[in-house]
Amino acid sequence: MRAGLEDKQAEPDFWNNQEKAKGVINQLKVLNSLLKPYEELQTASGDLAAMVELAEEDAAFEAELEPALLKAEKQYEGFELQAMMSGKHDSCNAIVSIKPGAGGTDACDWAEMLFRAYSRWAAHHGFDVPKDEVDIEPNLEAGVQSVSFKIVGPFAYGYMQSEIGVHRLVRISRFGSGDTRQTSFAAVDVLPELPDDIEIVIKDSDLEWQHFSTGGPGGQHQNKTQSGARCIHKPTGIRAESRVDKSQHKNKDNALKLLKARLYAIEEQKRLGAVAQQYDSKGEIAFGSQIRSYVMQPYTLVREERDGIDMKTPAVAEVLDGDFDPFMHAYLRYKAAQANKAKK
Repeated sequence: MRAGLEDKQAEPDFWNNQEKAKGVINQLKVLNSLLKPYEELQTASGDLAAMVELAEEDAAFEAELEPALLKAEKQYEGFELQAMMSGKHDSCNAIVSIKPGAGGTDACDWAEMLFRAYSRWAAHHGFDVPKDEVDIEPNLEAGVQSVSFKIVGPFAYGYMQSEIGVHRLVRISRFGSGDTRQTSFAAVDVLPELPDDIEIVIKDSDLEWQHFSTGGPGGQHQNKTQSGARCIHKPTGIRAESRVDKSQHKNKDNALKLLKARLYAIEEQKRLGAVAQQYDSKGEIAFGSQIRSYVMQPYTLVREERDGIDMKTPAVAEVLDGDFDPFMHAYLRYKAAQANKAKK
């Protein structure tokens, strides 16, 4: 299959159809992200076997075995994790939305901190967060009222699905007297960016459209045009909005795409027998609903709160600098274990 796609890419008229060309390139990226780790693992395995033979003949080669073995183990771990992402849309880009909950201004600041942390995680993995597709509704005092953005890269959704849920922060408030701990909450939702060949039909009569002005908090730079678009799916109450473009028409297209992705994700989760509540009703963004806690005072600790996932670390600063991998990997292993149990 990869050879066939590479042959298409080499055709002289490949770029005559831009959309089709982009589809081929995206397919190649996904395939390479699967096949290259496997090929590298095969090479590492052959190299190790050769080094073992040399070490048996000459003890001087034994010192080179340990670092080579550690490198091969890391390669295997990465390949194993990727193999766990067998969901229909795990290889897709991720559409991420963050909304503050209980905690006032601290919660708005916490939502912005999470946006920054996930952006750094994406950068660490060579993924892109297109600036022109970041939809931010700023909070007047600090932080954000909401933020939506896209993470572009192979299996971005596969990794980021571990982050769906409520995240709890405990710290000394930046906006209070400076001597009391504040608990804040923010909800993270993650959807796959659906391929163009998936058709989702929504009746016009099932949609309610709202339009609003976009821009800063006010003053001479306030955008007073009604370019922002929000669509509500009346049968389910699910909504989506966009304010990233100056064009109301483009924002309507973006909002409708996001709404379709949400509706599709709900049906997929229900079809697979997953917990429908994850999408249908996230509940209150407050105490008792968190999937993960981040404690900065009086001690430092990031702890997974979901049953069955045993993961915690005192390295709060590193996690908020984008090091979510240990938690994402723990979630993937738990998910794979549950899937295996279900098969038996």
